[in-house]
Amino acid sequence: MRSRIEDVAAAAGVSMKTVSRVLNNEPNVRDEMRQRVMRAVEKLKYRPNLSARSLAGQRSYVVALVYNNPSRNYLMEIQSGMLDACRDSHYNLVLAPVGSPRQRKTDDLKVVFEHFAPDGVVLIPPLTDDASVLDFLDEHEVPFACIAPKHPQGRIGVMMDETAAVLELMQGLVARGHRRIGHIKGPPAHGACQWRFKGYKDALRQAGIDYDPGLVAQGAFSFESGIEAGNQLLDLPRPPTAIFAANDDMAAGVIRAACQRGLAVPHDVSVCGFDDTPIARHIYPALTTVRQPTSEMGRLATVELLARIRSQGAGDMVRVEHEVLFRESTQPPTRR
Repeated sequence: MRSRIEDVAAAAGVSMKTVSRVLNNEPNVRDEMRQRVMRAVEKLKYRPNLSARSLAGQRSYVVALVYNNPSRNYLMEIQSGMLDACRDSHYNLVLAPVGSPRQRKTDDLKVVFEHFAPDGVVLIPPLTDDASVLDFLDEHEVPFACIAPKHPQGRIGVMMDETAAVLELMQGLVARGHRRIGHIKGPPAHGACQWRFKGYKDALRQAGIDYDPGLVAQGAFSFESGIEAGNQLLDLPRPPTAIFAANDDMAAGVIRAACQRGLAVPHDVSVCGFDDTPIARHIYPALTTVRQPTSEMGRLATVELLARIRSQGAGDMVRVEHEVLFRESTQPPTRR
């Protein structure tokens, strides 16, 4: 027979309320008490009945990942981290894609809440600063956490200094002898696009290299847009010796574009990206990139969201560190 919460309470010698507080990761529970409860949970192989929990606490014990992002690799990494946090707190995770037009976004959100009634949501760029989405959540008093918001003031979630990360990456390219460096931007509405573009321009200025708008192409954070923007830069009369794409998917597209025209990476052109999603390690040559702890960011954002769900006013905007990884896709230029 399936163990009940009453069985756990009896085995641990505590009240059912204490068991509930431990399972919900609520604060102000003594470590010794928490350990007793968890030992009983493991011994009895107890699994919470989510339907009963929902009825008792007027919660759904569901959180939603709300997204409108073309990078599947980034999305999978965020989802992995969120699942870890949900599992630890006995929550379920639902994926909630929303459309692009303003009306479509609010309609899609209404469907999510009608079907799943999530206790809160995690937003990823570019929705972290989308006025229609934020207005909907505020109007319905839905707790939410943001990943990499353009405007973090008063928000909870997680972010990283992306400008500093790109500055460090670009300094590495300059140190290797590159002076003609192209850049593929992300969608203008995406905060990361602006931060990474600023890091690109700051690095050029610090190195005494004039900014050339002709070396900048517009992308959309998708593999396909990386191919198109890569071809645009490689078609120049004097193509760049290195291209920095604002995410790994677009950088992989650049490598595809280069190979299709018979160019060798990094001999003919160095390529680097941003995020260190699995594609950066799986393609050849392995991609030079900035490691953004994407999975951990998903986990941390969910932890802050659950804290806000349990206690109004709880939760913080957490900052994480980056790491620049120079791999096989970059080398000193063979032409100047």
